[in-house]
Amino acid sequence: MDLSWLSIADANTRWVLGGACLLGLSSGVLGSFALLRRRSLVGDALAHAALPGVCLAYLLTGTKNLGLFLVGAAIAGLLATMAMSAITRYSKIKEDAALGIVLTVFFGLGIMLLTVIQKLPGGNQSGLDKFLFGQAASLVGSDVRLMAAIAAGLCLAVLLLFKEFKLLAFDPGFGAGLGLPMGLLDLVLNLLILLAVVIGLQSVGVVLMAAMLITPAVAARYWTDRLGVMTALAGVFGAAAGALGTLLSQLGPRMPTGPLIVLAATLVFLVSLLCAPRRGLLARLIRFVRLKRQVAREGALRAVYELAEAVGDPRALVTPDELRRRRGVTGVGALGALARGGALEATGGGWRLTAQGLAEAHRLVREQRLWEVFLMHEGELGGQSVDRDGARVPPAVRTQLEQLLTLHGLEPRLYKEGA
Repeated sequence: MDLSWLSIADANTRWVLGGACLLGLSSGVLGSFALLRRRSLVGDALAHAALPGVCLAYLLTGTKNLGLFLVGAAIAGLLATMAMSAITRYSKIKEDAALGIVLTVFFGLGIMLLTVIQKLPGGNQSGLDKFLFGQAASLVGSDVRLMAAIAAGLCLAVLLLFKEFKLLAFDPGFGAGLGLPMGLLDLVLNLLILLAVVIGLQSVGVVLMAAMLITPAVAARYWTDRLGVMTALAGVFGAAAGALGTLLSQLGPRMPTGPLIVLAATLVFLVSLLCAPRRGLLARLIRFVRLKRQVAREGALRAVYELAEAVGDPRALVTPDELRRRRGVTGVGALGALARGGALEATGGGWRLTAQGLAEAHRLVREQRLWEVFLMHEGELGGQSVDRDGARVPPAVRTQLEQLLTLHGLEPRLYKEGA
């Protein structure tokens, strides 16, 4: 098998790989706060707003200089940030509408300027169209060094202002009460996102830059509830997506690096969506199946107990016909599971509680009846209004319920062996 495409010996591939990893790292870290601030489209708006800045930098200087292009993009993005802030502050327009207005106006202006440039002598060789979808292969050493300096500065700024950004994301009102300038912090966060967008324009372009900000952060959110861990994971996922997309682009000639980086980030998100231990779809499916089996098992055990309780003999044999007529028993699978667990024994064509099963059934029925009594007496519900199969007392309130019902003399009556 030919694995020569994995080689990163040539300088160009090393620069592209380094730039993509730096872009993914800084974008993932800042995207975490954009996501928690419910501003997922801010990066998209700033990326589209940067296009007219790039075009104006070329028109004013007449040279194709990446540094000047980035300065123009930063100025245009700053103006877009100020425009969004002014629209939301001095009008009744909501933030999402302000994002849409700024995005479309600035991007439309950028496309108009790009068309003008294409008609100029030599304008079709300006390469500005590459900023729409990116051209990571054009990165050189000086570009990557500039990206590394900006990415390091962004990560350092997030580290220094981590507590303040945490307050901004979760409780800006509390932060304002502490005397922190939350408006200024919000502006600083937007400026940092703008810088992350600017360094990513050449790699993934205006159109796809929003994915680099949001996708790694969303993927990281599936794995943890802690902001620090989420921020670090988002940076790692972004860097991994940058590296994977770059390596995949080496599979063949003219493979677009930017779109492949975005697809790699999407792959990381899909893996997180499926396999995350708490929020992943597979984990949720497993918990649902386990809960369904537990409910069926407990329903069957309560049914056997109550049928035996009705005849006054805890060791009474319960027939399949009696169980089929009993609500809460959906099949023999739950009964088989109870038998394998030692709670029931099959004998004489029926089922009988063991000592272990009697103790467990007594606990389950007692909790059920505690909840029923509470709902009927404290919730003023009639007996017919209580769902007996769903009457499960939450563990957090079990002690309070027992104290309350004992105080009112409402202890449920239960059959106990030997009583």
